[in-house]
Amino acid sequence: MIKSAMIRARIEPELKENVESILNELGISTTEAITLFYNQIRLNKGIPFEIKIPNATTVKTFNDTDSGKNIVKAKDADDMFDRLGA
Repeated sequence: MIKSAMIRARIEPELKENVESILNELGISTTEAITLFYNQIRLNKGIPFEIKIPNATTVKTFNDTDSGKNIVKAKDADDMFDRLGA
């Protein structure tokens, strides 16, 4: 099959650089990665991972933690799970 369709997109330079570094470590090109992504969309008949709009509780939690509210500090993982279970 002859590849003749072209895709053009603008993304943040830092994102491009970071992703291309990862792809390089994996030994695949940007074109191969895009082709893989497109094939997964075709196979899944949609985006191959879950994309959601956060609900009101999640948005409130994000806003609270971003502003420093409702942050509970724990000594270690056991202490954290104890506090979460309480």
